[in-house]
Amino acid sequence: MAYPNQQSERSLGELFAELSRETSTLVRNEVALAKTELSEKAARVGRDAAMVAMGGALAHAGLLTIVAAIVLLLASAGLAPWLAAVIAGLGIAGAGYAIAQKGLTALKNEDVTPRQTMDSVKETAQWAKNQTR
Repeated sequence: MAYPNQQSERSLGELFAELSRETSTLVRNEVALAKTELSEKAARVGRDAAMVAMGGALAHAGLLTIVAAIVLLLASAGLAPWLAAVIAGLGIAGAGYAIAQKGLTALKNEDVTPRQTMDSVKETAQWAKNQTR
């Protein structure tokens, strides 16, 4: 009578223990991947937000310096000082708005979904499904 090789034959309990360990490792690796991917995306979003802030600051600086010069120029050309101030203010505010919109558009277009992690989880699920067949 032949006995099965005890080293290659493992008990059901051992197989379930190994499955539990491997699943645990897999979940930890997936979470680490998600953290890494989200950190990278957060850094890009931070840069885009900084661009919005910089656009606002530049618009403000432009509003303070250029408006004064334009108002003086328009007033010296014969416009009433209040009308010269309104015209200059609208022009400078429009330029600041355009810069801020560029940053906001970049923020809206940023995809913060952890695609790489989702793909990895799908692959793992498909692999596990294929292993049970």
